[in-house]
Amino acid sequence: MHVALREGETQEALLARFTKGVQRSGILKEAREHRFFIPKPEKMRIAARKAARKAARRAARAAARAARSR
Repeated sequence: MHVALREGETQEALLARFTKGVQRSGILKEAREHRFFIPKPEKMRIAARKAARKAARRAARAAARAARSR
């Protein structure tokens, strides 16, 4: 990732812009994921748990929306 210093920009602002860019690009997230080896069955279990949580959140939001519209 490359960030050039803009006209009149402080070092702190440059660092903040770089940090935001790194977070948006997902570089750190990918590095964390590759830090340790995770077997494929374990990855699948993690994905299933994540999907179940997401579905539960969606159902809860839908129920809340339905209750509000009544």
